[in-house]
Amino acid sequence: MATHALQQKAQTTNQITGQRRWWALATVMVTMFFASMDQTIVSTAIPTIIGDLQGFALYAWVFSAYMLTSAVSVPIYGKLSDVYGRKPFYIFGLVMFGVGSATCGQALTMTELVLARGLQGIGAGAMMSMPRATVGDIFNPKERGRWMGLMGAVFGLSSIIGPAVGGWITDSFSWRWVFYINLPFAALAIIGVVLSLPKVRADEQVKIDWFGSALLATGLVPVLLGFTWAGTKYPWASPVELALLGGGAIMLALFIWYERKVSDPLITPILFRNRIFSTSLILGIFVSMAMFGSVMFLPLFVQGVIGLSPRDSGLVMAPMMISFIVGSIISGQIMTKTGKYLLLSHISAAAIILGTILLMTMDINTGYTAVIVNMVVLGLGVGSLMPLLNIAVQNAFPYRMMGTVNSTQQFVSSLGGVISSPIFGSILNRGFQDRFNSALPGTIKELTGNITRIDPQTLLTEQAQRAIAGQFARFGAAGQEMYLQLLHTVKVALAAGISNLFEVGLVFSMLCFIGTFFLPERTLQGDEYYSDSREKKIS
Repeated sequence: MATHALQQKAQTTNQITGQRRWWALATVMVTMFFASMDQTIVSTAIPTIIGDLQGFALYAWVFSAYMLTSAVSVPIYGKLSDVYGRKPFYIFGLVMFGVGSATCGQALTMTELVLARGLQGIGAGAMMSMPRATVGDIFNPKERGRWMGLMGAVFGLSSIIGPAVGGWITDSFSWRWVFYINLPFAALAIIGVVLSLPKVRADEQVKIDWFGSALLATGLVPVLLGFTWAGTKYPWASPVELALLGGGAIMLALFIWYERKVSDPLITPILFRNRIFSTSLILGIFVSMAMFGSVMFLPLFVQGVIGLSPRDSGLVMAPMMISFIVGSIISGQIMTKTGKYLLLSHISAAAIILGTILLMTMDINTGYTAVIVNMVVLGLGVGSLMPLLNIAVQNAFPYRMMGTVNSTQQFVSSLGGVISSPIFGSILNRGFQDRFNSALPGTIKELTGNITRIDPQTLLTEQAQRAIAGQFARFGAAGQEMYLQLLHTVKVALAAGISNLFEVGLVFSMLCFIGTFFLPERTLQGDEYYSDSREKKIS
């Protein structure tokens, strides 16, 4: 009798129906909010952390350890959750994230913090893959677009308030509370998962591809470090960089070869034979490259060129985040009503091109109002296209594979972000230095010598500006004038360097627009998506 009751509670799929679906959706929103906010909060607090723990040499590892363990674990969570259900892996990920957060807060050295961040990343892998898969368990592909705006709102809100919350916590309490604040959110999410997600009865067994995971980690470690250090700690063509990137590429090639041979691979090669999947991945990378310069360096432009106070830096991206949400809502409603997405992808990509062109025209005379307009146009395009690609991919495969499909898409997307950051940073620094050296008045070069070898990002701090102003003070009355000329030159050079980023972004936005014409369209499914789909074609 007890066995019969247990079987009644278990399901054969992850689908969530009835009133329980709304509790599950609320749980997903809580998880997405604090997981997304965690990244922005940590980024804000990292200078204070480094100063306290005295470990600048391990600075890159604070992020690399987290990215590595989360990236490797994402495909594992996705594959296992398709068979055994989302619930156990959702709970495990939240527990690991909470333990990792508490351990980070207790760290006494940078080495301890790096190890704790790696532990935290294991949990973060579940929070990258499980929420999107759970939304697919709640809503069919045609319904899903209607709710993408809500998911975008959670992401946008966390991106806006994260820096402000991080700064407030660090100044008012301690940087350790940047990690401790995750614990009540994780506990709340665990309660929601336990109450709302179904228990799934597994009819098959799946083996974890541990050797493939080891190959992937061995390849990712040098690649992550190579791209993190490139152009900053080491030149791109240095022996260290060539060894890191070359060695990592060889190991990743071995990983791909092994995955094609093994019976139960970590990343399923058959996914890439599907044109919707492969095209969407390429388009996603193009979109990330097109917008990455905006997300990373627009705050630098607004602060360094326009002169907005650093205290307001957390609000710089608010217009783009809000337009991102609006674009997501509009495109979601259109997809839900029509069941189509191809024409919408063309329009969204065109808006991204227009937004990038507008950003590319900015210079030292551009006002903040114009920057807002430009960000809004770009945000509308990106907000419309990114959720569209996710829905198109989910719709292209049987429901039983959704966790695997989502996690693979998330994995590739996260690697694209890792690669983009140092490339754009290198482009900015080179463009800035070239313009700075050519625009700086000769009198300042003669008097200051190596003072002109500066980093535009560090110069914008109040401490750096006071230090340079103090050096110019020794030149008497003319020193103040030269200092103002130096700051003007920095603004001109910074505007030129960031403009170079948008030129690169324009290339990728145009490639994205062209790529949408290669995206196959398949009518979005309704509730038939959840029917027994083992006989449905995968490719």
